[in-house]
Amino acid sequence: MNELTHFDEKGNTRMVDVGEKPETLRIAVATGHVTAQQETLQKITNQEMKKGNVLEVAKLAGYMAAKRTSELIPLCHPLTLTSIRVDLSIADEKIEIEAEVQTVGRTGVEMEALTAVSVAGLTVYDMCKAIDREMCLSEIRLVKKTGGKSGDFNR
Repeated sequence: MNELTHFDEKGNTRMVDVGEKPETLRIAVATGHVTAQQETLQKITNQEMKKGNVLEVAKLAGYMAAKRTSELIPLCHPLTLTSIRVDLSIADEKIEIEAEVQTVGRTGVEMEALTAVSVAGLTVYDMCKAIDREMCLSEIRLVKKTGGKSGDFNR
């Protein structure tokens, strides 16, 4: 198992020094979903929610979240992102969410992808909670990571 890099040799919290790492293309993909009642999914599909187009607003929230991850997660480096893609689709009894984030830099974009999925899901919840308090945001996970020395990861 890799050592925890956010602690120094004395156990103090630190922000990792990435200054010596090479700049490489780094890509991360995260997924998650929101389960909801069939009536809620139908209203989303038919754009009948009073707050507006749920999937489009959630997509925009995902973009905004990816760009602001370092403001939310204390030890994340602020990054210049070169690409963000957030997709939401209704399948079965849930809203599937996938985010892909890219940068050319010295550290990965896993947290940005995970944050995009999380905030997109929370936005769906916020926009639909008046009619469906049973919604559940779950299975948020990293499914792909490329770039850097740590090697590629695909789930």
